[in-house]
Amino acid sequence: MDKKMNLLMFSGDYDKAMAGLILANTARELEVDVTMFFAFWGLFLVRDPDKMTLEDKTIYEKIMGWMTPKGPEELPLSKMNFSGLGKLMLTEMIEDNEAPKLIHFLKGARKKNVKFYACKLSVDIMGFKPEEFIPELEIIEAKTYLKDALESDMQLFI
Repeated sequence: MDKKMNLLMFSGDYDKAMAGLILANTARELEVDVTMFFAFWGLFLVRDPDKMTLEDKTIYEKIMGWMTPKGPEELPLSKMNFSGLGKLMLTEMIEDNEAPKLIHFLKGARKKNVKFYACKLSVDIMGFKPEEFIPELEIIEAKTYLKDALESDMQLFI
């Protein structure tokens, strides 16, 4: 099957990230070529908590680093987060149903060769360094992503 799907991941919410990764993994199982483009809050999904640094950052970039999720498992819910209680309930419901967690969907997408791209301007504005992300992530300009997206059969904005 020569089909292609693009997902623009703008949200930094656990449930929305999960939806995007479920679609990406399922599409790869159907042999669809999948590209995920992460911008602004979506970058938290591909942030590696073990590789964060405050070195050579402005005060605003340091504050942003301290105040934001440190990786996929720290993402809040989009609705009913209730200071983390809602997310705790959701993750327990996921476990009760023996469903994979967000981190498992991310690992699956990485193993299935989903293409991971980050918006260069978003990375620069948010104060991230390339080494703070998962190794599969390539930082590109929006123009490069759009050229790829224009060749896609399906485009989703999450």
